[in-house]
Amino acid sequence: MSQTLVGSRYELHVAREGAAESKSIRDYLSLYPGDTDEAKAKDVVGFVHSYEVGSTVDGPGLRFVGFLTGCPLRCQFCHNPDTWHKRNGTPVPVSQAMRQIAKYTTALKVSGGGVTLSGGEPMVQRAFVSQIFRRCKELGLHTAIETAGALGAKFTDRELQDIDLHILDIKGGDADTFEKVCGRPQKATLEFAQRLSTLGRPAWIRFVLVPGLTDGHENVEKLADIVAGLKNIERVEILRFHQMGRDKWHKLGVRYELENFEPPSAELTARVRSQFRRRGLTVY
Repeated sequence: MSQTLVGSRYELHVAREGAAESKSIRDYLSLYPGDTDEAKAKDVVGFVHSYEVGSTVDGPGLRFVGFLTGCPLRCQFCHNPDTWHKRNGTPVPVSQAMRQIAKYTTALKVSGGGVTLSGGEPMVQRAFVSQIFRRCKELGLHTAIETAGALGAKFTDRELQDIDLHILDIKGGDADTFEKVCGRPQKATLEFAQRLSTLGRPAWIRFVLVPGLTDGHENVEKLADIVAGLKNIERVEILRFHQMGRDKWHKLGVRYELENFEPPSAELTARVRSQFRRRGLTVY
């Protein structure tokens, strides 16, 4: 991950349809054709949007956060639509990424932090993610992934063992609301959440509160019941909807359905938090 990638997580990388691939991308793709066992044995190349050093909101302690490209969901409130397509990222070999991470190993350990992979949807790039986390564990670093969980079935139990914390974004408790929000069925995400619970893998739940979209009382009740039924949840985070990503949608020329939606009020946020707390859950 080169220094040229340092910057805001909202930095725009616009994909140009039909643009010629650079030689480096063609070379990487010819050498590393996909998430195969053969590819995993080599210096796997991932596609990286950007990274941040010093985040305090993407897991415990100070975090090195890598934002990867590629996502199968099309969430209406997405603030990184420029990460939907994998080719929007810069190709980075695992070895290069680890050289960058290694610079901060001591500071990350001292703070009780570690490395978080986010997106996009990092699970799109299974081989790259698995290699990064394996090497981070060899360095003694705490690892976390921010994911919607829809692709969790791609990961083996052994690969999940290298992930110390799953920050799982569940779009809604009601199946219809969930699919309306992100354009995919709810089933795969809930199956992955249950699998993590069965395996005893620590997880945080994130829920984006959007007035008029995800704030329905029954939608929240159903999600709170789902989360309360899991045995591995350390906390629930209620993320208040904002418009920080709206300009990206405009620049990409993509229709933005939440153009006139407002952030939730303090009263609504308190109501939703109380719905989770009534189940004995720790809520932020």
